[in-house]
Amino acid sequence: MRTSSWRRSVIGAACVALALSAAACSSGQETPGPTETGGDEPVAGPIEIAYLQKQGDQQYFVDQADGAKAAAEELGDVTVTVANLGDDANKAISEVEAAIARGVKGIIIVVPDQAVGPQVISLAKEAGIPLMASDDIIKDESGAEAPFTGFDGTAMGNSVGEKAAELYQAAGWTPENTKILSVYKPDLSVCVQRVEGALDAFTQAVGEGNVPEVVDIGTDASVTDSLDKTAATITGHQGVTNWVVWGCNDESETGAVTALGNAGFAPANVIGVGLGAYLTCKDWAAGLDSGNKAALYISGWDVGSAAVKAMVANVRDGVALPPTTIADTHMVDAASYEAAGVQCT
Repeated sequence: MRTSSWRRSVIGAACVALALSAAACSSGQETPGPTETGGDEPVAGPIEIAYLQKQGDQQYFVDQADGAKAAAEELGDVTVTVANLGDDANKAISEVEAAIARGVKGIIIVVPDQAVGPQVISLAKEAGIPLMASDDIIKDESGAEAPFTGFDGTAMGNSVGEKAAELYQAAGWTPENTKILSVYKPDLSVCVQRVEGALDAFTQAVGEGNVPEVVDIGTDASVTDSLDKTAATITGHQGVTNWVVWGCNDESETGAVTALGNAGFAPANVIGVGLGAYLTCKDWAAGLDSGNKAALYISGWDVGSAAVKAMVANVRDGVALPPTTIADTHMVDAASYEAAGVQCT
């Protein structure tokens, strides 16, 4: 079985420690990445950091922005300007250009589409402004990755798959009466890593011959699209008694679980394992019997805080941006989510 959710990703020998309550950093390669260093000299005085986020209205990214701003306040004389890019790749480019034009000292970006990676990296590099990818990896034209702060997608998926397998076996379900719904955005690499990691860990836990058929559902990773696409999928799979559900994020999983409930499946016949916990916990907080059985808690706050602290250290003190910073995750359920600090939305 693969390692569980607390696994760190170790990429090199050196580690840049970040003072986070629930984050850990993994280390750097010998050769700097495409935008690992900033301008020629450390910057004194006020610092503005642009934090550009896809789907900025999702709770994870709201928390991330709050964590980034809290880190800025803690560091002093730092302003974080947040922009919601939605799903608009063109807006990602225009916001990077706008940030450069107003003279920001650093750019942190969650791209709506990884295909814009080479362009945003090139723009920042030409302007002499350090750039960091948050949540989704981006690469320059040569294929070199920008410094990254976020989570290990495969490890996250492993944790979800392990938990789903545990619950599946405890329920006594079989491949004959069960199917797996895997709900994700197929053109986003981190989503693919998560669901593939989930299936891999599930398979290793239950054995190759005990894995139910997997039904892949491609969505835009929103609750609404996941609900609608799942509803349409259910009609084409009559005669299924039990469903195991996982996805790219909490929106994907809870949307699918809601669709199953709307179609008449009882909570006892649904094992949903979320990824985020901020939506899966709503049923737990309300004391409802739910198909949302567990969730991997990921803290956007920690990622935003880590990214800003690393960026300010680069800009203010000339410390190289760590190539990869990986935050911790924790599996929670109805009995443990409050103690873990999950905020339901």
